[in-house]
Amino acid sequence: MTRLLLTLALLPLLGGCIVATVAGVAVGAAKTTAKAAGTVVETAVDATTTTQQEADEDRGRAMRLEEERQAKEAEQQRKAEEKAEREAAAEPR
Repeated sequence: MTRLLLTLALLPLLGGCIVATVAGVAVGAAKTTAKAAGTVVETAVDATTTTQQEADEDRGRAMRLEEERQAKEAEQQRKAEEKAEREAAAEPR
């Protein structure tokens, strides 16, 4: 920032070609800063929004986990029923 101010203060002392070059460098630096700021904003927006593909993947993952949970519960229920049948058959009458 101080270099920019120093350069701007010295502009009247410089010749025409040098002034144009320095002005071009200053404008280029400002454009680069603005472009970098734009990139940061775009990155922040990308990080906070969900694309349709990401939403579909999340839904698919949730469905798969639910199916796995249901299959596990069904297996536990089947094993409990088999155990109850074995115990009932083993009881003396």
